[in-house]
Amino acid sequence: MAASPVIQVAGLRKRYGSTLAVNDVSFEVYDGEIFGLIGPNGAGKTTTMECVEGVRRPDGGQISVLGLDSFRDVYALQQRVGVQLQEAHLQKRIKVSEAVALWASLYKTKVDTGKLLGQLGLQDKSNAWFMTLSGGQKQRLFIALALINDPELVFLDELTTGLDPQARHAIWDLIRGIRARGKTIFLTTHLMEEAERLCDRVAIINHGRIVDINSPAGLIRKHCPQRTVILTTEDATADEKLRAISGVEVSRDDKGAVIVRGDAADLMTGVIACLADHRIRVTDFQTVVPTLEDVFLKLTGHTIRQ
Repeated sequence: MAASPVIQVAGLRKRYGSTLAVNDVSFEVYDGEIFGLIGPNGAGKTTTMECVEGVRRPDGGQISVLGLDSFRDVYALQQRVGVQLQEAHLQKRIKVSEAVALWASLYKTKVDTGKLLGQLGLQDKSNAWFMTLSGGQKQRLFIALALINDPELVFLDELTTGLDPQARHAIWDLIRGIRARGKTIFLTTHLMEEAERLCDRVAIINHGRIVDINSPAGLIRKHCPQRTVILTTEDATADEKLRAISGVEVSRDDKGAVIVRGDAADLMTGVIACLADHRIRVTDFQTVVPTLEDVFLKLTGHTIRQ
């Protein structure tokens, strides 16, 4: 049985003056999945998420979250969701335990805060001031605050921006752990590796419009099916023999390595069979697999960093 949608967005529009920040955006998020809204800075990710959360009033469209109208029923919704905002800050001299107690006082349902801090690796920082925490520890605290009411649905907005790779990977493990406990996660990110590693499905947004929605692997198969094999050989006839493989393109790079491009389904099999049949000796062999960033470049015409 297919999972039911916990978020339904249809025809969402949001304008700031003459700028149409979100233009006819529609998508669904299903129970138990990690869903990512991905795109460059300024694409409309945060505005879309804030409309879904009920933080901003949309100018058009319909939004249903856990069966509630996210703006009209915002107070009822707040008890059932957890939110981490992109520009989250706390007082410099508030202690971790004080912040957790303050947030817990806002909800009818709350978790065991000591256990939660332990799960997030903050048990030794309970009496530490916020200003003394590292970037990764601050993000873990914001996750704790988003989970304080044992929410059914968690919103995470650009959670790992600015973190070093080690802290980012630690946060990714925490997010997987949240989903493993039965939560649904809706996140935004402009980091393609993050989306590819974490998300069951992603929606690519650019200039306020959804470009496509699918699993990361599904988007790659659909938009970037071609694979590349790069091999080094002293056999001068290798190029000619490899060109006999149906549907491939063969060239050489400036270092003399042979580059073979073709569709993913048969490329590897064809190249390996050709090398074996003709006894072509290879000193180096590597494959290049397209990524979600390659998909983004193809669909939008610019890289995610622009």
